[in-house]
Amino acid sequence: MCEWPPDVWSCAVKCCAVIPVYNHEHAVGGVVAALRAQRLPVLMVDDGSRAECATVLDALAAADTDVTVLRRQQNGGKGAAVSDGLCAAHAAGYTHALQIDADGQHDTADVPRFLAEAESAPDHAIIGCPVYDASVPKGRLYGRYATHVWVWINTLSFRITDSMCGFRVYPLDAVVPLLQRTRIGRRMDFDVEVLVRLDWAGLPIRNVPTHVRYPEGGVSHFRPLADNLAISWMHTRLFFGMLPRAPRLLLRHFRSAA
Repeated sequence: MCEWPPDVWSCAVKCCAVIPVYNHEHAVGGVVAALRAQRLPVLMVDDGSRAECATVLDALAAADTDVTVLRRQQNGGKGAAVSDGLCAAHAAGYTHALQIDADGQHDTADVPRFLAEAESAPDHAIIGCPVYDASVPKGRLYGRYATHVWVWINTLSFRITDSMCGFRVYPLDAVVPLLQRTRIGRRMDFDVEVLVRLDWAGLPIRNVPTHVRYPEGGVSHFRPLADNLAISWMHTRLFFGMLPRAPRLLLRHFRSAA
């Protein structure tokens, strides 16, 4: 297994970071700096941010040739931004992409561990399993469990420990064709739906514990009513999509248990 960061791109994993950005001008610079300190190329997807944020992103890209901005003219949601970033990374020749939020809640010190996991299992999705500190809003923490239960129902398994954490590594040869043939949720429902559909497709998943904090004064774009409705509708669609797949999913479970 290669040590990270490698001196040259000679390993099984050629990875960049994809950061969806929407008006996170105060936090994104620190995230980019931490990723670049680990020699990871960075693709920031500007999801229709205001001018102040766009200026910060342009300055970050101008200062480092391994930092790039992909600009969406209108805000389409986190899922739309991540989808565009993953497709762009694949087109640029990367084999994997590390998705991480722009608001600083994810622990960039865990990036080498995520990439080492991807290097040891390049055909797996490497998924962050949050370990929260006291900063997590209790409503958000408890609300996640409803989604966890639905994901376990819709995959007929416990393969996905936490489907809502936006800190993960995708093998692009698996996820980009899925994005091209299936319309995945375009906003906060994306992180959950893409994992369920990758699991349905048979992609193996590794769950990696990682510390998550909610920075004081952090910017959240979660819309309690609209996003919860979208997530509820997503779970419903996935449930009816699971039903015809149930025999195959159960057979997969019994084979892995044998």
